[in-house]
Amino acid sequence: MTGTGDEVAAGGLCAVHLPRTTRTVTELPRTAELPRMGRFPAVQPGQPALERLAPTSELIGYRGPTACAAAGITYRQLDYWARTGLLEPSVRSVYPASSQRLYGFRDILLLKIVKRLLDAGVSLQNIRVAVAHLQAAEIADLAGLTLMCDGATVYECTTPQQVVDLMKGGQGVFGIAVGAVWRELELTLARLHAERTDTGETVVGHDPADELAQRRNRAV
Repeated sequence: MTGTGDEVAAGGLCAVHLPRTTRTVTELPRTAELPRMGRFPAVQPGQPALERLAPTSELIGYRGPTACAAAGITYRQLDYWARTGLLEPSVRSVYPASSQRLYGFRDILLLKIVKRLLDAGVSLQNIRVAVAHLQAAEIADLAGLTLMCDGATVYECTTPQQVVDLMKGGQGVFGIAVGAVWRELELTLARLHAERTDTGETVVGHDPADELAQRRNRAV
């Protein structure tokens, strides 16, 4: 049976405060009304074009089973963490025909981090504090973080020197480079199905390996 992480002893969190940066949000260009195939309606005036969006886009959401596959966790863990408030899905589709709660890129990134911290022996109580801190940070700042833990305490480092200082003190024995987890997750989610939150459109994943296999089969 897969545990949810409740049984590990509690620790504490030493957090390095991050500088807040101001991000400029560029308005997407408006497009003319475009016809849609199947059950999806035409795009309404003012909605973004139907281009393929990056997995990190705020217009892309992922259903529970996809979030589990990308984060490497079970659906039981996902459901338990949502019900207990550890990490709830933050995206809701505005498309009127869908009431699905969806996980955004940041949600799944934190799910992967939670899984790694649990595997390192960090308590769920301590992880709750870490998750709350990471949720409050600007998403652009997350890629520059390194989380270090000694099996009980989680330390947040924003510079290589802070990592070195922890290692010298014998405190950090396990590290998570959030930027590396970010890049890995982008590649994974690009191969999985998603859903546009503005139109309800299903975004089909693209796996280069599958495309290569299809080309080889056609050549035989």
